Amino acid sequence: MSLQQKAYAWIGSPVGVSLMDGTGASGILCSIQGGSIYLIEYLYHTQFATKHYAFNQIRDILPFPQCPQPQVLYQSKPMY
Repeated sequence: MSLQQKAYAWIGSPVGVSLMDGTGASGILCSIQGGSIYLIEYLYHTQFATKHYAFNQIRDILPFPQCPQPQVLYQSKPMY
């Protein structure tokens, strides 16, 4: 699957973006326009920013995995 196909498939989803320079970004993939993806990223406190990355800057785009289901370590039994 091409990078563009991946991006279109995950619009509206949380993704991790691996960049060609070895850095990365994560956020919600908002849209694709003019050869770039637009990603809303958390900055700090109550601030978010929409940033854009050209496809030629991107090595890969991966969706966030699902959270693991909590494991029950032991089952407590009533004392009566």
